[in-house]
Parts: sequence; structure tokens; C-alpha cells
Amino acid sequence: VQLQASGGGLVQAGGVLRLSCAASGRTFSNYVMGWFRQAPGKEREFVAAISWGGGSTYYADSVKGRFTISRDNAKNTVYLQMNSLKPEDTAVYYCAAARGNSVYSSDYDYWGQGTLVTVSS
Repeated sequence: VQLQASGGGLVQAGGVLRLSCAASGRTFSNYVMGWFRQAPGKEREFVAAISWGGGSTYYADSVKGRFTISRDNAKNTVYLQMNSLKPEDTAVYYCAAARGNSVYSSDYDYWGQGTLVTVSS
């Protein structure tokens, strides 16, 4: 699976952004899709994941209630709607694909190139 993330940018605190991740190469609906992020000087961390059909979603506590993950299997795309952004959300955001539900980056087989989100205070 090849993954291409987009939608990052600079936004003020309290603002919104929507990230997209387009997939190609294999059957998109066969994969759990996740979003991870890595802030400068920090380890990569789990943000959100969505099951094959979209019926189950998982969120890190730090984004629960503010971020929403969704997918459109007809378009081979997964989205991350980010509302009420905070400066601590500043990071490079990566989309990834896995065979099963997981919050661990080691369980994800395919990764996009990352898109930078910067939230100013």
C-alpha cells in the first residue's frame, strides 16, 4: 500500500484542519488505518485509528472529543478532522495501514510521508 498524506499547515489555536491520506496499490478496505504524530524531540505517538469498514474508531486521550477519524473506502482515503487545535498538537502527522486494530506503531506495515501541522498560540 502506498500512502500519501496531505492537508497540514499553519493554524491558530482553536482552529481546524482536515488531513487526508490517499491510498493506492492494494485493497484499501482490507486495512485498518491509523494516524500517528511526532513532535520535535519526541517519540511518535498514536492519535487515532479506524477499522476496515469504519465501524470502530479509537483515539488517544489527548485528542478525544476534538479529533475525528473517518474513511471513504470508495475513494481509498482516510481523514482526520482536527478541531479546537492546541499548540501541543504541533507535529508531523503520519497515516499508516495495518492488518488488525492496534494503537502501536510497530503493528503498522505501511506509512505515508507525513504532513506538518503547526498550531500557533
